[in-house]
Amino acid sequence: MINAAGREIPSELAGRKLKPYRGPFSTRPSGRRKAPRIKFHDPRKSKVLKSIREAIKKVGLKDGDTISFHHHLRNGDHVVNMVLDTIARMGIKDIRLAPTALFPVHEKVIQHIKNGVVTRIEGSMNGPIGAFVSEGGKLKEPAILRSHGGRARAVASGELDIDVAFIAAPICDDYGNCNGRYGKSAFGAMGYAYTDTVYAEHTVVITDNIQPYPVTPPIVQQTFVDYIVKVNSIGDPSGIQTGTLRITRSPARLKIAREAVNVLAAAGILRNGVSIQAGAGGISLAATKFVHEYMKKHGIVGSFVMGGTTKYVVDMLREGTMMKILDVQSFDLAAIESLRTNPMHVEINNTFYADIHSGGCAVDKLDAAFLGGTEIDINFNVNVNTHSDGKLLHGIGGHQDVAAGAGVTILLMPTVRGRIPTIRKEVTTVTTPGETVDVLVTERGIAVNPRREDLIEDLKGKVPLVDIEDLYKRVRRFCREPKEPKLGDEIVAVIEYRDGTVIDVVRAVKS
Repeated sequence: MINAAGREIPSELAGRKLKPYRGPFSTRPSGRRKAPRIKFHDPRKSKVLKSIREAIKKVGLKDGDTISFHHHLRNGDHVVNMVLDTIARMGIKDIRLAPTALFPVHEKVIQHIKNGVVTRIEGSMNGPIGAFVSEGGKLKEPAILRSHGGRARAVASGELDIDVAFIAAPICDDYGNCNGRYGKSAFGAMGYAYTDTVYAEHTVVITDNIQPYPVTPPIVQQTFVDYIVKVNSIGDPSGIQTGTLRITRSPARLKIAREAVNVLAAAGILRNGVSIQAGAGGISLAATKFVHEYMKKHGIVGSFVMGGTTKYVVDMLREGTMMKILDVQSFDLAAIESLRTNPMHVEINNTFYADIHSGGCAVDKLDAAFLGGTEIDINFNVNVNTHSDGKLLHGIGGHQDVAAGAGVTILLMPTVRGRIPTIRKEVTTVTTPGETVDVLVTERGIAVNPRREDLIEDLKGKVPLVDIEDLYKRVRRFCREPKEPKLGDEIVAVIEYRDGTVIDVVRAVKS
């Protein structure tokens, strides 16, 4: 069947009926959220166990179960590998792995796929694991990729049913209260752990720092925690600062960042009370810095800023151009310190941030957002999951959620990366639908989605506007269309939209 994004998807896959994407706000939920399991703890017994192995035995993990992890330590995480290694030694097989995201540090997962410990994945795969799965024939079922808000929705609804949530915590007490702010492995906000701790059948906290009761603030609360295991190290917090978290030095990309600020100013969006989602890529970091400088120069004070929180976001709060930071994930050490010390730096969870099937989420209150992507097409559809070679290399993150919620969604993209054009007639994979993307800013001009006639009128004569099809043709003059990837019939991944419908599928790449 053909969905509303024009992509062909099967009606059923791996015994599961697929719902086609129908539009960004077309699917309305019914029914109720999953009821969390009633728990009991005998206060005469300790929750603290001697090893991960003991915790796995206590919770009764068995073949075919689902385990989850959060990704706040990003490429510095040790917990996923420690837990999977223990499961493998215990002879447990056929595990469904449901992380909020996997990174290159988790490359060992590939070995656990090969040995049958992990047979299914529902979560983002950054780097080598995604490339491996793209080859086909690796998993028992296609992987399922969801946005941050889409994952929160799936967990809360019971669609993604978690047997054991393993929660990395840099500080914890003996009853399970923990947060990400303190300790040698502190990583800041831990908002992506929220739904897992509430709805998982069992929650096990893995920590390298047990402190006297009560640890406050209790971001993960004792009421949901079954057991605690102390290890030597949960990870290296410097790993949260990956290579994408450096401001660009490229003149062309700095131009893109400055033009994005010009768009916001010309459209009248940069005014008192403005709310902005900041990005974490090199161009987006520059755009955040330039927005801050513009607001400071003109005496503008915004209401809140959110996104992956970096020092550039912290500067906005510290220097008075923003009243508050809403933080679901901290991206550098400056953000961690700010969260510890500034009461206007507020930690939020993933449901509050972006769950469409709720009473409202923070992304809906955004006036503007900076986003990136690997490809965009002439219909403004954006690909963030695969490259032009068809290989899975990135997760969705909050891309779909923010694009749908923000008043103005701005894509910041160079027209070429590594001699490969980013503007395509049709993207390799649709991650975020074009009707939720408003502006494309490149070094060769600015294209506004024809659906946004109001923006076109606001920007005429103020910024260098160009039709996206003309921009596509300009790039074709000096940069060839990349070769179409050789794809097989096997579907290796399903790309869900944030409401649980299917916006696209990814097929195996032939070598």
